[in-house]
Amino acid sequence: MSLQRIDGASFQNATKQDGVTLVEFGASWCPPCKALLPILEELSQEEAGRLDVYQVDCDESPELAAQFGIMSMPTVIMFHNGEPTDKLIGLRPKSAYQAVLARYVS
Repeated sequence: MSLQRIDGASFQNATKQDGVTLVEFGASWCPPCKALLPILEELSQEEAGRLDVYQVDCDESPELAAQFGIMSMPTVIMFHNGEPTDKLIGLRPKSAYQAVLARYVS
């Protein structure tokens, strides 16, 4: 399973929902981004039905990267009910993402 990619056109629909959405901002050439993908896929499977996980390629959607102030990749932004709540910059261990999720997913 791979994460669904979204862009400027699909971003609003992906994050304007009830619940929790995690969006990874990265690029296909970024080694830490590649290392993060299996972690996010695991979280997506473990929290299926309670968490949506998407991927934004900053090279393909620079307007979204600018809108959210992405200066380093990967950056993961957590959205709760469509509002950004947490921003994790750089590659983190799975436990860091789980700790943030625990505040919103029950």
